[in-house]
Amino acid sequence: MFTGQALVRNRTTKYFVDNYEARRNIPSMSSDVAPVPPGPPRPTDAELAILRVFWRRGPSTVRQVMDELNQHQPTGYTTVLKMLQIMTEKGLVDREEQGRLHVYEPTRTESETQRQLLGDLLDRAFNGSARQLVLQALATKPAAPEELAEIRRLLDELEKGGA
Repeated sequence: MFTGQALVRNRTTKYFVDNYEARRNIPSMSSDVAPVPPGPPRPTDAELAILRVFWRRGPSTVRQVMDELNQHQPTGYTTVLKMLQIMTEKGLVDREEQGRLHVYEPTRTESETQRQLLGDLLDRAFNGSARQLVLQALATKPAAPEELAEIRRLLDELEKGGA
Protein backbone atom coordinates (compact mmCIF):
# COMPACT_ATOMS: atom_id res chain seq x y z
CA MET A 1 0.00 0.00 0.00
CA PHE A 2 1.14 3.52 -0.77
CA THR A 3 1.10 6.10 1.92
CA GLY A 4 -0.33 9.47 0.91
CA GLN A 5 3.14 11.00 0.52
CA ALA A 6 4.47 8.06 -1.52
CA LEU A 7 1.41 8.18 -3.79
CA VAL A 8 1.93 11.90 -4.47
CA ARG A 9 5.64 11.30 -5.15
CA ASN A 10 4.80 8.42 -7.50
CA ARG A 11 2.27 10.55 -9.40
CA THR A 12 4.79 13.41 -9.64
CA THR A 13 7.49 11.07 -10.96
CA LYS A 14 5.09 9.51 -13.45
CA TYR A 15 4.03 12.98 -14.66
CA PHE A 16 7.67 14.02 -15.06
CA VAL A 17 8.62 10.85 -16.95
CA ASP A 18 5.52 10.95 -19.15
CA ASN A 19 5.95 14.62 -20.02
CA TYR A 20 9.75 14.93 -20.14
CA GLU A 21 10.11 14.41 -23.88
CA ALA A 22 7.39 16.94 -24.71
CA ARG A 23 8.96 19.56 -22.40
CA ARG A 24 12.45 18.83 -23.70
CA ASN A 25 11.47 19.73 -27.26
CA ILE A 26 9.96 23.15 -26.45
CA PRO A 27 12.15 25.76 -28.19
CA SER A 28 13.90 28.26 -25.95
CA MET A 29 12.41 31.75 -26.11
CA SER A 30 15.79 33.36 -25.37
CA SER A 31 17.58 32.06 -28.45
CA ASP A 32 18.65 34.64 -31.06
CA VAL A 33 20.26 31.97 -33.24
CA ALA A 34 18.20 30.03 -35.73
CA PRO A 35 17.00 26.83 -34.06
CA VAL A 36 18.51 23.54 -35.10
CA PRO A 37 15.89 21.53 -36.97
CA PRO A 38 14.68 18.41 -35.18
CA GLY A 39 16.91 15.51 -35.97
CA PRO A 40 18.99 12.82 -34.37
CA PRO A 41 19.22 12.57 -30.59
CA ARG A 42 22.06 14.13 -28.62
CA PRO A 43 25.24 12.08 -29.24
CA THR A 44 27.05 10.39 -26.35
CA ASP A 45 30.73 11.17 -25.63
CA ALA A 46 31.83 8.05 -27.54
CA GLU A 47 29.63 9.00 -30.49
CA LEU A 48 31.07 12.53 -30.45
CA ALA A 49 34.59 11.09 -30.65
CA ILE A 50 33.55 9.19 -33.79
CA LEU A 51 31.78 12.23 -35.25
CA ARG A 52 34.96 14.30 -34.75
CA VAL A 53 36.81 11.76 -36.92
CA PHE A 54 34.27 12.31 -39.72
CA TRP A 55 34.43 16.08 -39.38
CA ARG A 56 38.24 15.93 -39.77
CA ARG A 57 38.45 13.21 -42.43
CA GLY A 58 35.13 13.27 -44.25
CA PRO A 59 33.33 10.04 -45.17
CA SER A 60 35.25 7.05 -43.77
CA THR A 61 35.19 3.29 -43.40
CA VAL A 62 35.08 1.47 -40.05
CA ARG A 63 38.81 0.72 -40.32
CA GLN A 64 39.68 4.37 -41.03
CA VAL A 65 37.64 5.52 -38.03
CA MET A 66 39.23 2.83 -35.84
CA ASP A 67 42.76 3.78 -36.95
CA GLU A 68 42.18 7.42 -36.05
CA LEU A 69 40.57 6.59 -32.69
CA ASN A 70 43.47 4.27 -31.86
CA GLN A 71 45.86 7.22 -31.95
CA HIS A 72 44.27 8.40 -28.69
CA GLN A 73 42.83 5.25 -27.06
CA PRO A 74 42.91 1.59 -28.10
CA THR A 75 39.60 0.66 -29.72
CA GLY A 76 38.63 -2.63 -31.37
CA TYR A 77 37.21 -2.98 -34.86
CA THR A 78 34.01 -4.65 -33.67
CA THR A 79 33.48 -1.91 -31.08
CA VAL A 80 33.70 0.81 -33.73
CA LEU A 81 31.50 -1.21 -36.08
CA LYS A 82 28.83 -1.67 -33.38
CA MET A 83 28.98 2.04 -32.47
CA LEU A 84 28.52 3.00 -36.13
CA GLN A 85 25.58 0.59 -36.45
CA ILE A 86 23.95 2.18 -33.40
CA MET A 87 24.70 5.68 -34.72
CA THR A 88 23.10 4.72 -38.06
CA GLU A 89 19.95 3.52 -36.26
CA LYS A 90 19.85 6.77 -34.27
CA GLY A 91 20.22 8.85 -37.42
CA LEU A 92 23.61 10.34 -36.45
CA VAL A 93 25.38 8.87 -39.51
CA ASP A 94 24.44 7.53 -42.93
CA ARG A 95 25.98 4.43 -44.49
CA GLU A 96 26.72 3.90 -48.15
CA GLU A 97 27.90 0.61 -49.61
CA GLN A 98 30.77 0.92 -52.06
CA GLY A 99 31.39 -2.63 -53.18
CA ARG A 100 32.40 -4.55 -50.08
CA LEU A 101 33.18 -1.36 -48.16
CA HIS A 102 30.69 0.46 -46.00
CA VAL A 103 31.42 4.17 -45.93
CA TYR A 104 29.87 6.25 -43.16
CA GLU A 105 29.33 10.00 -42.92
CA PRO A 106 27.59 12.24 -40.38
CA THR A 107 24.05 13.45 -41.03
CA ARG A 108 24.78 16.84 -39.42
CA THR A 109 27.65 19.26 -39.64
CA GLU A 110 29.91 19.96 -36.69
CA SER A 111 28.28 23.38 -36.29
CA GLU A 112 24.74 21.94 -36.25
CA THR A 113 25.76 19.37 -33.64
CA GLN A 114 27.45 22.03 -31.50
CA ARG A 115 24.30 24.18 -31.63
CA GLN A 116 22.19 21.18 -30.66
CA LEU A 117 24.43 20.38 -27.67
CA LEU A 118 24.71 24.01 -26.63
CA GLY A 119 20.95 24.53 -26.87
CA ASP A 120 20.38 21.48 -24.70
CA LEU A 121 22.94 22.68 -22.13
CA LEU A 122 21.47 26.19 -22.21
CA ASP A 123 18.00 24.85 -21.41
CA ARG A 124 19.02 22.20 -18.86
CA ALA A 125 21.76 23.97 -16.90
CA PHE A 126 21.05 27.68 -17.40
CA ASN A 127 17.26 27.74 -17.69
CA GLY A 128 17.55 29.34 -21.14
CA SER A 129 19.78 32.23 -19.99
CA ALA A 130 22.46 32.93 -22.61
CA ARG A 131 23.90 35.56 -20.26
CA GLN A 132 24.52 33.00 -17.51
CA LEU A 133 26.00 30.53 -19.97
CA VAL A 134 28.49 33.10 -21.32
CA LEU A 135 29.42 34.37 -17.85
CA GLN A 136 30.04 30.85 -16.57
CA ALA A 137 31.97 29.88 -19.70
CA LEU A 138 34.30 32.88 -19.39
CA ALA A 139 34.70 32.36 -15.62
CA THR A 140 35.55 28.69 -16.12
CA LYS A 141 38.16 29.17 -18.83
CA PRO A 142 39.37 32.71 -19.55
CA ALA A 143 39.34 33.61 -23.23
CA ALA A 144 42.46 34.63 -25.13
CA PRO A 145 42.60 38.28 -26.29
CA GLU A 146 41.89 37.18 -29.88
CA GLU A 147 38.82 35.24 -28.74
CA LEU A 148 37.54 38.23 -26.76
CA ALA A 149 37.98 40.44 -29.83
CA GLU A 150 35.96 37.93 -31.89
CA ILE A 151 33.25 37.81 -29.20
CA ARG A 152 33.07 41.63 -29.19
CA ARG A 153 32.79 41.67 -32.98
CA LEU A 154 29.95 39.12 -32.90
CA LEU A 155 28.14 41.10 -30.18
CA ASP A 156 28.48 44.27 -32.25
CA GLU A 157 27.00 42.47 -35.26
CA LEU A 158 24.10 41.14 -33.17
CA GLU A 159 23.38 44.62 -31.81
CA LYS A 160 23.39 46.16 -35.28
CA GLY A 161 21.19 43.39 -36.68
CA GLY A 162 18.77 43.44 -33.75
CA ALA A 163 18.49 47.24 -33.42
